[in-house]
Amino acid sequence: MENGHLLLVEDEPFLAKVIEDSLKQKGYAVTYAADGKKGYNLFLNNNFNLLILDVMLPHTDGFTLAQQIRKVNSVIPILFLTAKTEIADLITGYKSGGNDYLKKPFSLDELFLRVDELLKRTQKQEPLNLSDIHIGNYNFSHHKQELIFDQEVIKLSSRESELLLLLYKNKNNLTDRKMALLSLWGDDSFFNTRTMDVFITKLRKHLKKDQRIEILNVRGMGYKLIC
Repeated sequence: MENGHLLLVEDEPFLAKVIEDSLKQKGYAVTYAADGKKGYNLFLNNNFNLLILDVMLPHTDGFTLAQQIRKVNSVIPILFLTAKTEIADLITGYKSGGNDYLKKPFSLDELFLRVDELLKRTQKQEPLNLSDIHIGNYNFSHHKQELIFDQEVIKLSSRESELLLLLYKNKNNLTDRKMALLSLWGDDSFFNTRTMDVFITKLRKHLKKDQRIEILNVRGMGYKLIC
């Protein structure tokens, strides 16, 4: 039984062949495109579980392709393959709709792990209604930046609200520290890391009235919202 249908968009023929054959050996169905334009057409005409996009592509680059795809589908996981290592490029990747990135050169075992983790995370997620989010006994309004507990309204700052939404989207799973920093603060400097820790502490205080809720610190990796 196939593990899922993946779209691979990669313009290096040898690398694409290695990735495609290896994923098929792992039980995945793989559809391949050599440029962004063909990749987008395949996306529109097929049902995929995950997209693997190279960043440097002919016709339509990977970041632009991800933006186009996000206008159609906001939840399908996107894994970028990139030789770019600058922070600005990684930020662009996340802002364009990417869920994870893998820096070239990479091992196939690492690719398998990333694909498997993204698929598991997506399968566990429920459709998200931003106007009606329940976190334990709290109601969370992302739009109003409010937490409500037993008619008590807790006002959140914009950054608190964005961070809580990110944690909630990955609830009971790891929210990667670096991804969160790049997505919300724009870089993963020591100063911003300490700042995010302060906001995590604030969120813990806001949520302490329901003892079933925890925000766990996974040392060296990130956080888990347990609810």
